Amino acid sequence: MTKTVVMGITGSIAAYKACDIVSSLKKSGVDVHVILTAAGEKFITPLTLETLSGNPVITDMFNRETPWEVEHISLAKKADVFLIAPCSADIIGKMANGIADDMLSTTVMATAAPVVIAPAMNSAMYLNAFVQKNMNTLKEHGCIFIEPEEGLLACGDKGVGRLADTAVIKEKTLELLNPKNDLKGKKILVTAGPTVESIDPVRYITNRSSGKMGFAIAEAAQTRGADVTLITGPVSQKTPSGVNRIDIVSSAQLCAAVVENFKKADALIMAAAPADFTPETVYEEKLKKDGSCGLELKLVRTKDILKTVSPDKGERIIMGFAAETHDHEQNAVKKLNSKGLDFIALNDVSNKNIAFGSNNNAVTLYSKDGSCENSGVMSKGDVAHWLLDRLFAKQ
Repeated sequence: MTKTVVMGITGSIAAYKACDIVSSLKKSGVDVHVILTAAGEKFITPLTLETLSGNPVITDMFNRETPWEVEHISLAKKADVFLIAPCSADIIGKMANGIADDMLSTTVMATAAPVVIAPAMNSAMYLNAFVQKNMNTLKEHGCIFIEPEEGLLACGDKGVGRLADTAVIKEKTLELLNPKNDLKGKKILVTAGPTVESIDPVRYITNRSSGKMGFAIAEAAQTRGADVTLITGPVSQKTPSGVNRIDIVSSAQLCAAVVENFKKADALIMAAAPADFTPETVYEEKLKKDGSCGLELKLVRTKDILKTVSPDKGERIIMGFAAETHDHEQNAVKKLNSKGLDFIALNDVSNKNIAFGSNNNAVTLYSKDGSCENSGVMSKGDVAHWLLDRLFAKQ
């Protein structure tokens, strides 16, 4: 059955590159419907896009030249993927704040299809705090970003903001139109987020893990047909559709949940960041300040979860994560071997661009066969698929 892409084109000098995207999608058998904003029309004509797509190009919410229908609702329902390329800061801002005042913003608000955004703008604008905040809001609500490239921009500046390669945009769109189903029948157990170790009813010890990487892996595995169970510490992330979620608080609870669910799994991906230490004593009442004296808190080691389950792994795949700030390879390989893992994904958390809470990541994957491979910087969703491709390559 023919798949449909509704493609928004906004006011950017990169709008001319949209012609190549429309043409290549059309040649791949995709039905493409274009919405061209008023600003976009300053850079490229509707006639060009109509010729390439074979469909009328919508430029006006109140156009009456086509047969009557509630146009934005009709297009929103047709979309199997909603692609905006190039996408301006203006449209990003409208979407993030629920503003629908033209055909593109109105239609994208009404769609239930995956929304793919390929930004293109001046680097100063792209890095502006408000624009970054708006993009993060959209990412948190499930929009998929194809990050811009660095290089010479139309204004003469050098920096990030150039539209991603059109071939990359096309391939990502086709991937969403024809999702993999290669993990169907697999039961995958994923852990995510921090643990919280109580000191008293008020205070606790935790870490900076946001859970984003684990949630991205769970979502990616589910979209590829796997039966996914996600065990997570306290985080604000939304549960991916179709994923069975188990909430825990402490490292001990995480260990118990992993041991119980590992028995039914084909693979364990341990993306959580459990505490290495927990208070020896948990006080039932809030500790009070006592004059000028400090507080001595005795900590004890928590149980190593991976070492607990790996002796019983059998044919199961186990992947751990190593969040390191120094001696990266040495520490990662040591963990891989000492915990009996098949793979370990190394994160350099000293890198602020991919540290805790970021929407992007870069990992080096070490295997028990001695091989290693670096993903490069990607969105956490793309890293999740990159990891799954390698974990199950020989399955």
